[in-house]
Amino acid sequence: MAVADSQPVIFVGGLGRSGSTLLERLLGEIPGVVPLGEVVHLWARGVLANEPCGCGQLFAECPFWGKVGARAFGRWRETQAHWLLRLRTQVDRTRRIPGFACGLLTREAEMAEYVSAYSRIYGAAAEVANARAVIDSSKHASLAYCLSAITDVRVVHVVRDPRAVAASWRRKVRRPEDGQPMTRWAPARTAVHWLAQNLALEVLRCRGVRVVRVHYEDLLDEPVKTMTKLAAKLDLPSSAEAISFLDDRQARLGVAHTVSGNPMRFAVGRIEFRDRHTALPMAQRWLVTALTWPLLLLYGYRLTY
Repeated sequence: MAVADSQPVIFVGGLGRSGSTLLERLLGEIPGVVPLGEVVHLWARGVLANEPCGCGQLFAECPFWGKVGARAFGRWRETQAHWLLRLRTQVDRTRRIPGFACGLLTREAEMAEYVSAYSRIYGAAAEVANARAVIDSSKHASLAYCLSAITDVRVVHVVRDPRAVAASWRRKVRRPEDGQPMTRWAPARTAVHWLAQNLALEVLRCRGVRVVRVHYEDLLDEPVKTMTKLAAKLDLPSSAEAISFLDDRQARLGVAHTVSGNPMRFAVGRIEFRDRHTALPMAQRWLVTALTWPLLLLYGYRLTY
């Protein structure tokens, strides 16, 4: 089962801790749109580890994902999950992006099989939810390249000031799924990854893929205006009625069947728009600035922070 032309795939790309989960949850409240979370982790965290869906039920017990698995593959299988995870190590890697960008495709048969699995999931999810569009917030630029090489995908490129991103990666946060601490990165590592992921998505745009950029800061400061413009660019409903779940102070979120993502994927009810970022020490702020300044300026951020 593949995605029909009337059911576009919206891929949210960017570095983690840039607001991708918030953006997906808001897009998922637009009528006819179904958010799936970070589908790249479905095999390991959903099929194999049986972690909770965003609805709160374990993946194996979630009716939505049960129907998706049945329609896409007959059922979810651990052997298939292990095979697709092996395929991922062969084709969906950041180090392969330069080759993608130059049009040098290798392992085409493996990549076709890998992308076909995603296409089946997207198509089945759209059918189960009776949706006009599905959202995958996997973020990784390498997956966006894989999808765009074979399927028609629309990419939402979410950007956040790298100094705020670096501060977020330093925070101690526990995963609600298992209580384990989420990965933490040093500011220098965050800066390098921020530069690489955002630059890769800029190159993807230059290759003719439909990429729409949105700033996390705009999403917090002017959520109604930002979401209305974004929905229109993605050919989604953008009327005041379609965005009625949102105002400039808060949003109302329903239950979402997201397979993976940050803890906000479990949020239901009213949420307020506020930036929880913690400032970096001055030396680290200047280090991140020095490593990322070309894209900082391109995206309209100030060098002083």
